[in-house]
Amino acid sequence: MPILFRKSRRDFLKVSTAAGGGLALQFMIPARAIAAGAVAKGPELTAWLVVNPDNSVVIRVARSEMGQGSSTGLAMLVAEELECDWTKVRTEFVSTAEHVRRNRVWGSMATGGSRSIRDSQEYLRQAGAAAREMLVAAAAQRWKVPASECDAENGVITHTLSLRKLRFGQVALAASKLEPPKDVKLKDPKAWNLIGKPARRLDIPDKVRGKPLFGIDVQQPGMAYAAIAQCPVFRGKLATVAGERIKGMRGLIKVVQLEDAVAVVADNWWRADRMLKLLPIEWDVGPNGGASTESIREFVRFGLEDSSVPVARDDGNVEAAFAQAAKLIESEYYAPFLNHAPLEPMNCTALVKGDRVEVWAPTQNAEATHAAAAATAGVPLENVEVHLTHLGGGFGRRGFQDYTRQAVSIAKAVEGRPVKLLWSREEDMQHDYYRPMTLMRFKAALDSSGKLTAWRVRDASHSIMAGVRPQEIKEGIDRHALGGIVDMPYEVPNLRIEFAMRNSHVPVGFMRTVFHSQNPFMRECFVDEMASAAGKDPYEFRRALLQGRPKDLGVLDAAARVSGWGSPLPAGVHRGIAVQDSHGSYAGAVFEVSVSAAGELDIRRVVVAVDPGYVVNPDSAEAQVQSCVAYGLTSVLWGEITLREGRVEQSNFHDYRLMRIAEMPKRIEAVLVPSGGFWGGMGETPLAPLAPALANAIFAATGKRIRSLPLKNQGLRLA
Repeated sequence: MPILFRKSRRDFLKVSTAAGGGLALQFMIPARAIAAGAVAKGPELTAWLVVNPDNSVVIRVARSEMGQGSSTGLAMLVAEELECDWTKVRTEFVSTAEHVRRNRVWGSMATGGSRSIRDSQEYLRQAGAAAREMLVAAAAQRWKVPASECDAENGVITHTLSLRKLRFGQVALAASKLEPPKDVKLKDPKAWNLIGKPARRLDIPDKVRGKPLFGIDVQQPGMAYAAIAQCPVFRGKLATVAGERIKGMRGLIKVVQLEDAVAVVADNWWRADRMLKLLPIEWDVGPNGGASTESIREFVRFGLEDSSVPVARDDGNVEAAFAQAAKLIESEYYAPFLNHAPLEPMNCTALVKGDRVEVWAPTQNAEATHAAAAATAGVPLENVEVHLTHLGGGFGRRGFQDYTRQAVSIAKAVEGRPVKLLWSREEDMQHDYYRPMTLMRFKAALDSSGKLTAWRVRDASHSIMAGVRPQEIKEGIDRHALGGIVDMPYEVPNLRIEFAMRNSHVPVGFMRTVFHSQNPFMRECFVDEMASAAGKDPYEFRRALLQGRPKDLGVLDAAARVSGWGSPLPAGVHRGIAVQDSHGSYAGAVFEVSVSAAGELDIRRVVVAVDPGYVVNPDSAEAQVQSCVAYGLTSVLWGEITLREGRVEQSNFHDYRLMRIAEMPKRIEAVLVPSGGFWGGMGETPLAPLAPALANAIFAATGKRIRSLPLKNQGLRLA
């Protein structure tokens, strides 16, 4: 089995505090826990699973469940190799306290970047295979026969010669005392019985029944509630607060002052929020009180004009090719700040009692939450326990730990009593880590036959890495911000990519598909512009540029084939196409739309083809495509965060629209084309080509290029 790496407290903090986006480092995981104290009840065979006497199996999940179905997919990976009865499988989240005591035995607990399956699949399958061999060995010892004469299937071990049988639960205790095998052979994908077939989602029944699962549901004896107001201008501070204004009011427990916020603690949240609104608070907004969307956009735009920006990629000789071009094409594109808009606002429940801290949190990184709680309370890691709950939406937002630090700070002020901190919707909307505002300028050259000969890209954008992983920025270039641009799949003989880092006072962070949310919109719409200038079909133009990229070409062809690209459409209906790889997978999309003279947009059909290498649960994969369409179209149609006087103007869903069920496209077709041989992500990749495919379809319908989002600002609305 893999080697266990010993890590120090400092290393734990370094790993666990890598904010958002699945950035935590990965480590090899041992089959068996290295210390006693397992959290499950039955005999533990490996750190990942427990087999109970009744033949039920508990599979531990280290990643967060936010509706994407990963807890089911991760369990399927273990169960496939274990050969247990899937109908008797349940899951439980791992204990962060155990994780610390066991020297990170469960590896990374970060959930982001569509990494849950692709980063866990090997060691989870190894854990299942090791446990299966231990169970078989225990049965063989009882029968006094060679283990090679025994098979395991559906939770039953059979001696193939005598046909004697034992259930897993009958030998689990004996198996748990055996030494795990050092090397295990994993199944050939052709032999999979569970992976690749639709399976029931393990989390759905409790959600349908309304069972409390989420952070917002947490209840503890004697619990207090906290409402919070944060400085409305980012990087501002609290100046003064007249706490005596609410002194003596019913239910008040305490007014807690933080560096940039005020919290009111009361016996219920409604009272806490009401009293908070009565407090006279003065803020020191600092130098950013006059900032606006327009001023920030001009600040970012300066990066397009700067003559000294660094170069991230420089193939061939772009300027020479421009000088010899038969035709030049130039365009500029824009994407605004976006809010994550999870339906469950930020919340965290904390209890500080002496030098012990307990936290209940809907977090995308329970390790980071654990480390943040320890640091805030000033206690050792060993004195903290984090209870991971389900998340009512994450999308990258819940990898940041501001709400954890606030909850623990407030709980310290009322020591000995659990406190649930719940942000209002307005606080959640106006204190996000937003998708960065981005401007991009393109220039390309075509020869007399319409072939692309040169392409220059100038990208001006905020840098997420400057705030969370500055060591990854080299020579002024954030390659993460250039995702889909610096690594574009198209074969271009002369290609120059320039990057202008332009960071304003607005905090930015990882969002679903991160820069693959806006960069493909810009790149793929410009590809359509080049195809039009060349007088070529957009699909065929892309095919010619992707001949050396079989996987990108494969999803492009699949989307075109299923959509019937090139076949006649009803009068007034038009198609658009785009392709983009991201998060280890490949996706292509085709939209069919009609647009009325009044700008009413009717999205009739969406086809999304995805190649993630392997698909664990096709049902969850299809749901992720549908989810990406809902999330992606919300951003494209309405998504825009604006600022005035340094403050975010939007406050709730009345002015930050989400797509409603009745507004969804009439047909969404998920085309899964797993080619095998690799493990890619599924939660984000389907979103990447959506915006450009839709914008290109709108151009086909209207002749109008969409170079700026959202569509509501382009005179378009849903029919």
